[in-house]
Amino acid sequence: MYMQCRNYLLAAAIALTMAAPVGAMAAEAVSQNVTDARQEAQIWTTYALSPYLRASTINVAVQDGKATLTGYVAEDVNKELAREIAMGVTGIREVDNRIIVQSDYSPPESNSTRGYGDVIDDANITTSIKSKLLWSRHADGLATSVVTERGKVTLRGDADNMTAKNLAGRLAVNTPGVVSVDNQLVVGNAKPTAVDVAKDTAAEAGSDIADSWITTKVKSTFLYSSNVAGSNITVNTSKGVVTLSGKLSSGAERALAVELAQNVRGVKGVKSKGLTF
Repeated sequence: MYMQCRNYLLAAAIALTMAAPVGAMAAEAVSQNVTDARQEAQIWTTYALSPYLRASTINVAVQDGKATLTGYVAEDVNKELAREIAMGVTGIREVDNRIIVQSDYSPPESNSTRGYGDVIDDANITTSIKSKLLWSRHADGLATSVVTERGKVTLRGDADNMTAKNLAGRLAVNTPGVVSVDNQLVVGNAKPTAVDVAKDTAAEAGSDIADSWITTKVKSTFLYSSNVAGSNITVNTSKGVVTLSGKLSSGAERALAVELAQNVRGVKGVKSKGLTF
């Protein structure tokens, strides 16, 4: 009986020993499949977000660190861009670029459903506009509905006056990626609450403590505006007075920069002698 039990135990031990490597190999294979899928998704997502590649037909397959690209693009530079993006993904060691360059290539006709890249672009536009409205002395971003679809922006809500409505429209139309603006803001319906009045009074006070906030918001407003080279403008604020300096391309750009700065909450004045063109 003892020998029989011992034989059973020995057989079980041998079976477990033989099964262990198989289990480890299976787990390793599953892990590699997950890694391949993650890398494929990362490459595809970057293609979808790229304005140069999203309209192309590109398929991605990854296996053990090797990415295989197939499909069609219109230019050599787009084919090379697809390769560079794939090589930039962590863990990709090799790219087999089989993409065909076809000069007369035209992307498939888009249907009514927005692509992933379009949705992200629209979300970025909406966020940029809401931020600029929130920082503006005339427009309350929290009370304004901003809807963007394929770059077409619709503004809904209430505005205290025509100045606020028109400013909201200009802030929206000067946002990168915006194709058109449908300004449906209604003038005169909004009734400020005691809290709103207190917020506006505090914002207009423009104390020294708020200078750094004002500088940040003016810079951000420039950054979110398509017709102002924000990176070329230096912004300094002292006791609510903003000083702008830098070289711009035209008088129109200078005028827009001054207008955008003037309409940030807490700004008491704008000095723009340092802006040249």
